[in-house]
Amino acid sequence: MQRIAQVLKSNGKDGELVIGFIGTDPEEIDIKEPVYIEDDGLPVPYFFHSFQRRGNTKAIVRITGVNSLDDAEELVGRSIYADWEYDNADESFEGWILADATGANVGTIDSYEDIPGNLCINVTTPRGTVLVPLHEELIISADPDARVLTMHLPDGILEL
Repeated sequence: MQRIAQVLKSNGKDGELVIGFIGTDPEEIDIKEPVYIEDDGLPVPYFFHSFQRRGNTKAIVRITGVNSLDDAEELVGRSIYADWEYDNADESFEGWILADATGANVGTIDSYEDIPGNLCINVTTPRGTVLVPLHEELIISADPDARVLTMHLPDGILEL
């Protein structure tokens, strides 16, 4: 299975979810195919009832079995997986170099942290490992050929 998105937050009181795509173009999503969200260590299949794209990186969706704000809140922060494959998808930024807004090498991206409502990356720097929020407003560019993710880093984030 391939990680394609992250549940970012609930939307409204009827179970809608805002999802953010990871290494996936929203146009490549086949809403007739199931997606999987892990629950107690097991992949649980869900189907999209509605899918409203919001820009290139987000969508507002309704999925089977999620009919209330409480249901939606339980899924916030969880990853969404799919069985289908994409031609140009890079599954993650793991192993990539993180660069700051000036282009300076900050460190190497080691892994993701699925903190509810806030996807973060672990970055190994010369000073140790730091947790950096992976938010679309902070991303300047992603170069898959050079494997470099360039971001605006919040002041003081590297000193934590």
